[in-house]
Amino acid sequence: MKRAVFPGSFDPVTLGHVDIIERALPFFDEIIVAIGVNEAKTYMWPLEARMAFISETFLGNSKIKVMSYTGLTAAFCKEQGANCILRGLRNTTDFTYEQTIAQANDLVNGVDSVFLMCSPQYSHVSSSIVRDIARNDGDYKMLVPKSVQ
Repeated sequence: MKRAVFPGSFDPVTLGHVDIIERALPFFDEIIVAIGVNEAKTYMWPLEARMAFISETFLGNSKIKVMSYTGLTAAFCKEQGANCILRGLRNTTDFTYEQTIAQANDLVNGVDSVFLMCSPQYSHVSSSIVRDIARNDGDYKMLVPKSVQ
């Protein structure tokens, strides 16, 4: 089985995340959308809400599982029998950041990474932008799936 882990905080899940997941589906038998929990980080939406947002967005799609984890992403991949880590890229800055992590994951843990460029209409979308708009009572509905709205 070709299984990938798509890790992130998903605080909240955005249309950019949805784009990457939907476009990656033909390449994998299963995608685990894995919400990483970092005790040192403060989140805007609680873990249960973030898991519900993603589950509702992909309701009825048996190829997508939603899970949470702590610790190293590559270790979680091995626990789940995942062949690789799926990552979305918006620009060259994302690539430069992700490349180093991917190379370390391969060298240290033997876990490969697969990168997909986001569709152009989502290249400006990030969870941090959504959080900033939400904190300032702005309208962020056009950046997130209906489950978050």
